[in-house]
This record gives sequence, structure tokens and C-alpha cells, in this order.
Amino acid sequence: MQRFTTVSAGEHPKRLDVYLRTHTADLSRAAIQRLIEKGAVTVNEKRPKPAQKVKPGDEIAWDVPKAEPLEIGGEPIPLDVLFEDEALLVLNKPAGIVVHPAPGHWRGTLVNALLYHMQSARAASEGGALPSIGGRERPGLVHRLDKGTSGVMVIAKTDVAHQGLSKQFKTHSINRAYLALVIGLVKGKTGRVDLAIGRDTKHRKKISARTTSPRAAVTEFLVAERFGATRPGHEASLVEVHPQTGRTHQIRVHLTSLGHPLLGDETYGGRKVCELDGIQIERPMLHARMLGFTHPVSGLYREYIVPPPADMDALLRLLRSEEDDDDLASTAVLTTR
Repeated sequence: MQRFTTVSAGEHPKRLDVYLRTHTADLSRAAIQRLIEKGAVTVNEKRPKPAQKVKPGDEIAWDVPKAEPLEIGGEPIPLDVLFEDEALLVLNKPAGIVVHPAPGHWRGTLVNALLYHMQSARAASEGGALPSIGGRERPGLVHRLDKGTSGVMVIAKTDVAHQGLSKQFKTHSINRAYLALVIGLVKGKTGRVDLAIGRDTKHRKKISARTTSPRAAVTEFLVAERFGATRPGHEASLVEVHPQTGRTHQIRVHLTSLGHPLLGDETYGGRKVCELDGIQIERPMLHARMLGFTHPVSGLYREYIVPPPADMDALLRLLRSEEDDDDLASTAVLTTR
């Protein structure tokens, strides 16, 4: 797979291998040096040396061999199925499972579970198969949730369903509501974040507004509950989030931009958000509570709602139990729009 980049204006001269390391999250510096030595990297269509320094305007191209597993097969991983017919499947994804195979996660993913589920269905009824349109590693997927995020997902079982659902996600006609537990007391009752984001220029595994390839991203939210208003250092808020776009890590980045990263989200909030009231929080407290869409075959609108998983529910119960009745903050009714 060939990649291209042009050194941006204002970039200070630096070694080629160092520059590429900051623009290639999936390769180590040593791996980049090996690519340069093999002639898989060019600068202005010429073969460089690893120590060569790049400057603004330089055009860099490099070939990265695609790491592929020997086989992506089905695995008997339990699925919490909310609805299933011949066109699609709606499930409640647990936190902790990666959605699709990738380097470091070729096994134990949601796709492995889906393949096994569909293979079992095919054996029982001679029907059922995930569509090929999503690619070998992402069959049937029209959207995804991060490994640490739980909640509702829809999976296409046919190419027609995949195309219909993908169009709805592309035009942002899908209704989505997430529950997010964040650090601190979020001000006001409602809010909106309109902040373009993309791959961070310094930390390639992170998304931020500090990027050379910003993409429009909009998130609306309402504050459902606040906790710890009278106990400094113990403040938290439960926020219902309605993303209007679907960028990678969008909710996590937008809430962090407000100064309220998700509890348990070490990537964007550091270790300080991974503990509250003596409780260790092992994953970002984000749950896809509701998903509404038009069935791509029947044309009927469908909506699915699932409660938070046990770990998030337990944390909410703890926070609520520590609040005196007189100190309970606003309790706006959660919407399902």
C-alpha cells in the first residue's frame, strides 16, 4: 500500500526517518529505516538515505506492506442480539471487544463473532452471510464503536442493506444517543461543540484539532446529572451526547476540549481521570445508548435502546448514593430523539 505526503510549510528540517515516524502511527522508526534501506521510500522521486533531512515542499512516497492474518475465521464469542432478520442484525456490543481485525487484534474481535454467528445460521438454514462490500476485514460493518465503548450497533447482512445503511450514516440521518460520564461539573443544561478534528500532528494515535487534515465534526449534548458539587475533587457529570457527525474518537475529543474528558479515558484525560472516590475506572465511560435508523429494505423506522453495562451502572449508583437529597443537581429526562 503506497502512501504520500508533502512536507508542510513552516516544518523545520528533520531527518527523513524521524519525520515519517510522526506521520506513520503503525510503524516504528526501525521499521521505517528498513523501508528506506530497501528503496521503498522516495523523496522527490529519488531514493534517499535514512539520515537525509526533509524540508517544506518535499514530496515523500513510501510503500508499506499490508500485514494480513493467514485467515479471518469465525469464533464462538457470545453476541447480545437485539434484533435480526434477513437484511441486518442489531446487537449490544460489550466494552472490551475490538470491532474488526487489525494488527495486534487478529482474533477475538466482533467480526470473528459475527462470522461464527452467520456460519451457524447458514448451516442451520442454508442462508445468511455477511456482505463482501465492507472488505475482508470488515464484512458487514457500516460503523464501529471503540474497544472500550459499549452499546448498540447495526450490522448489514446483505450488500443492499450495507449500501442503504452506509448512505444514512453518510448523510447523518441516523439518530444516535450516547451516555458519557465525565470528570467535573459541566456548565449549563445543553451545549454544542463544532470543532474540526483529525490525526494529531505529534501523537499519531490520537485525534485532535491540532491536525493537518481537519474534518468537520459537530457534537450536541445535554447534562443529565451532576455529582459532587459540594465535595471538591469528586465532581462528575452524566451527559447525554448526540453526535451530528461520526469522526473517530469524536465524542472523546470534543468533551475533552471542554475540559471534561471521559472518566477512565487515559488517552485523552491522563491517569487523573481513571480514579474517582477511590474506585479505579478501567475504560472510558461511554455507552451507545440508542440507535435509530430506517430499515434499508422495509423502509420502516426502527429504534433500539439499551441500558448502561454493569460497570457503568455500578459507578452511577455509587455517585448517586453519595449525593444527599438536597444536593442532587439537575435531573433532565434523557431523550431518545
